Amino acid sequence: MNDDDQRAEAGPEFSPPARRAANAAAREGALTITVEALLFLSPEPVSLDDLAEACEVGPEDIDWAIAELREGSEGRGIAPKQVAGGWTLATDPIAEPAARKLLAKPRTPPLSPAQAETLAIVSYLQPVSRPEIARIRGVASDSATATLLERALIEEHGRSQFGAVLYRTTPLFLKLFGLDSLDDLPDTSQWDPTPEEQGELRDRLLRAGEARAGLAAVTSEPGDEQPTPEPPLMPEPAGDPASV
Repeated sequence: MNDDDQRAEAGPEFSPPARRAANAAAREGALTITVEALLFLSPEPVSLDDLAEACEVGPEDIDWAIAELREGSEGRGIAPKQVAGGWTLATDPIAEPAARKLLAKPRTPPLSPAQAETLAIVSYLQPVSRPEIARIRGVASDSATATLLERALIEEHGRSQFGAVLYRTTPLFLKLFGLDSLDDLPDTSQWDPTPEEQGELRDRLLRAGEARAGLAAVTSEPGDEQPTPEPPLMPEPAGDPASV
């Protein structure tokens, strides 16, 4: 007995009309989930046309999905609401007093470009020292590093062979960026550089930082981050006398 015979004996729920209905229900459920996710992600109200374009369906399908969301959100804390010609997710008025208290608390400001650059360098090159961060960025990173330390996004992790403090990211960094581990950072393996290419990239980054440092020296104003002079090259280690 083949699969079709087994389905026929099992009952009408496996008939073509039943399968089509089940597939349609699955698609409708997926559309409702997608619309809810888009409304959650957007900081501004989203029009029906924009939702339809993103979901690759017609506006009437979006109307249906929003109606499903509104019906399913009864008795819950958030629900779709039409605002300024679009749709958004709004909180229930019952939660307004508690929401005002929560939002009245001081909020952590977003990272500045300098702090974001420094954090990216630490996350990918860790453990990394402050002088190396400064060489790559082309400007001193003392302020950015201090802020990241204060916000517990990075921490000290030993010292380099030359005595410079090394930094690495913290568990809080993983939590705030939604990462389970550093392996979840955006993958660069598609490039898969050879050791020679890695050295060339590091040289290019350092040259870019040095060029940026030269520009900063010309255009900097009081209060700007100042370029850090390149540390002198360390002499090559002496060879093993026994090998001479």
